[in-house]
Amino acid sequence: AIAGDYLSAASFLGIAGAIALQGMDGFLYSIGFLVAWLVALLLVAELMRNTGRFTMADVLAYRLKQRPIRIAVSVSVLCVSLFYLLAQMAGAGGLVSLLLGVSGEMAQNLVIAVVGVVMVTYVLIGGMKGTTWVQIIKAVLLITAAFVMTVWVLGKYGFSLSGLFDGAIETAKGSANAKTVAGADKLTHYGVKYGVTTTSKIDFISLALALVLGTAGLPHVLQRFYTVPTSKQARKSVEWAIWLIGGFYLLTLVIGFGAGALVGPDKISAAPGKANSAAPLLAYELGGSWMLGIVAGIAFATILAVVAGLTITASATFAHDLYKEVFKRGQSTQDQEVKVARYSAIAIGLVAIFGGMLAKSQNIAFLVALAFAVAASANLPTILYSLFWKGFNTKGALWSIYGGLISSIGLIIFSPVVSGKPAVATKLADGTSAMLSPSMFTNPDIDFHWFPLDNPGLISIPLAFFLGWLGSKLSKEHNAQKYAEMEVRSLTGHGVGPAVDH
Repeated sequence: AIAGDYLSAASFLGIAGAIALQGMDGFLYSIGFLVAWLVALLLVAELMRNTGRFTMADVLAYRLKQRPIRIAVSVSVLCVSLFYLLAQMAGAGGLVSLLLGVSGEMAQNLVIAVVGVVMVTYVLIGGMKGTTWVQIIKAVLLITAAFVMTVWVLGKYGFSLSGLFDGAIETAKGSANAKTVAGADKLTHYGVKYGVTTTSKIDFISLALALVLGTAGLPHVLQRFYTVPTSKQARKSVEWAIWLIGGFYLLTLVIGFGAGALVGPDKISAAPGKANSAAPLLAYELGGSWMLGIVAGIAFATILAVVAGLTITASATFAHDLYKEVFKRGQSTQDQEVKVARYSAIAIGLVAIFGGMLAKSQNIAFLVALAFAVAASANLPTILYSLFWKGFNTKGALWSIYGGLISSIGLIIFSPVVSGKPAVATKLADGTSAMLSPSMFTNPDIDFHWFPLDNPGLISIPLAFFLGWLGSKLSKEHNAQKYAEMEVRSLTGHGVGPAVDH
C-alpha cells in the first residue's frame, strides 16, 4: 500500500513523458523520487510510527504547544495535499480526454470536473480500508503493466538499450520540432533541459534537493506509517517499498524512450495532456486499442488511489487536528469527526478540480516536484528538529512551518512556471537549441515573474531550517523533559497514545 501511495500518476505518466521529450533529464525525476526513500527510511519511518497516533500534528504536538502547532501543521498538510492533487487531476483529465478522443479546452475542463466528482465520491464511500486495498491492487497492476510494456519495447529493438536510445534520437531528429526537441546527435542533447544555461544548472540542484528531501515530509506517505502494528513492520514496509518502487522506476526509462522512439515527440506534444499522454500512446502503438484501454484503466486506478489517499489525509487532518483538537478542544464525538471529514473531502475535491483545470498542460511529474518542494520546506525541518533537537520549541516550529510554506509557495507563484511567458528555444553551445519548461499561463503577454528558478527548494528548504533554529533560539520556552520522553518513545515505541495537552 505504501508503494501504491507513492507510485502516482507522476511516476507513470509524468516521468514517461519527461523521458520521452527530455531524455535523461526526465530520468532524473525517477532517481530523485527513489533516493528520497532512503531519507524516509533512515530518519523518519520508524520514529514517526513510534511517536505518532493518527496524523503528523500528533507527533509535533507531543512536546510543543497543542493549538498553535496543530493549526500550523493543518495549514501545511492541506497546502501540500492540494499541490499534489493538482498533478493527479491534471493527469486524470489528460488521460480520459485521450481515451475518449476529447479535444478543446472546455471539453477537457469538463472531463476533469467529471473525473474529480467520481474520485471524491469514491473517497466518501470507500474510506481508509477501501483506499488501502485499491493501493495494493493498483500497485500490482501498475508494476505488471510497466514490466510487460518494457519487455515489449525492448523486444522491438533486439533487447538492446543502446538500440532503443538510437531509435529515440532518430525519431526526434525527424520530428517537425526537431531543432527544439532534439537538435543534436548526442544522447546528452536529446531534449535537454538542465545544463543549457547557468540558471538551469542551479535549477537542477534545486529540483534534486526538493525530490530527495520531499518524501519524508509528504503527509499521505507519513500517515501510512501509523497504520502498521509495530515499528519493525514500519521499517520493513519501507524496505519493501524501496525495492518495488526502484524496480518500477527502472522500467520507466525503457517506457519513456520507447514512447520517444515509437510514438515521437510530435504526436506526444499534440495529444491531450501533452507529455502525460506518452505512456498511453506507447501502449496504443504496441497493442492497439485493447492495450490502450488496459493501460489507461490502470493509470486511472493509479490516479484514483492516490487522490483517495491524499483526500483522506487532508480531510482527516481537518477533522482530527482542527475540528476536534482546536475548535472543539477534544470534546467532539467520533461521528462528528467523520461527518466533518466528509464535508472537508468534498471541499478539497472542488479546489483540486479547479486547480487541475489551470494546470492541465503541465507535466505532472514536474507538478509533483513542486509539491515535494513545499513538503520539504514546510514539514521536514520541523519533523527532524522535533525528533532530534532538544532545544527545539513552539516558536521555532511555527517559524519553520510558516516560513517554509510562505517562501516555497511565494517563490512558485513568482517563478517562470506560474507567471512567466511560454518557453522559447534556448541556444546550446554547439548551435543547437532546447526548449525550457512552459508556464501554466499560455498568454505570451503575461509575465510578472522575478524568481528565475522553476523549483524553489534551493532557497525555501535551507530558509525553513534556519528559521526553525532562529525561532527556537529567540524563545525562552524549554521542554527538555518532554523531549526526553519523546526520545524514549520514538526509539522504543513505549507509551504510544494520545498527546498530552500542556
